Amino acid sequence: MNTVDINKKIVVIDDDASVQEVVRAYLEKDGYLVYVAGTGAEGLALAEHVTPGLIVLDLMLPDRSGEDIARDIRSRSDVPILMLTAKASEDERVEGLALGADDYLTKPFSPRELVARVRAILRRTQGTEVPLVEMLRFDKGRLEIDTVEHEVRCEGEPVELTPNEYKLLLTLARYPGRVYSRFELINHVQGYDYEGYERTIDAHVKNLRKKIEADPRHPRYVETVFGVGYRLAKKPTNR
Repeated sequence: MNTVDINKKIVVIDDDASVQEVVRAYLEKDGYLVYVAGTGAEGLALAEHVTPGLIVLDLMLPDRSGEDIARDIRSRSDVPILMLTAKASEDERVEGLALGADDYLTKPFSPRELVARVRAILRRTQGTEVPLVEMLRFDKGRLEIDTVEHEVRCEGEPVELTPNEYKLLLTLARYPGRVYSRFELINHVQGYDYEGYERTIDAHVKNLRKKIEADPRHPRYVETVFGVGYRLAKKPTNR
């Protein structure tokens, strides 16, 4: 029996039949196997069953908000999420990315752009880099990054990071003390074909801090350099 590559399976969660039809047609034409759900509950069950390589998620669903569904997905999986939203403001879109989404499209959108975004997300999440060293250790081993297994540990305990959060931490960790601008970080994390807002990196930093910092409001590792960007502290101070 032939098995389908996980990265060719996409779950679309949207209650608009016309959007379902167009998205399915364009993605299937590009070689993807598409599964469609019209409610959040159906989408979660479908994603659990088929284990997709990516989820296309509308934020306006009849039973639950897309934000709630995104939180639910993120609590159990790192599967990439492309959000579809009619919310046009930058703050609202940044908030969506803060929930763990990998990218977003504002409705109405071009089906061709959606396919391009899906390809770009999958390239980023499948991409591998040759590590400088197998294990990066900071703060006398309190923070460890295994670049081979893509695992992070704090105080000896494993930390579950999304692909974007891991890429962000690894980028900062390669040159501790070096200050990266938001533009540089968004290119490392989202890819050079990303056309969103630089501020989205703030959402990823916020999520990363929640997971590796004892006190995210007073970060020990990921420091803000006001007016410039972020850096990984070379010598973390006691905070």
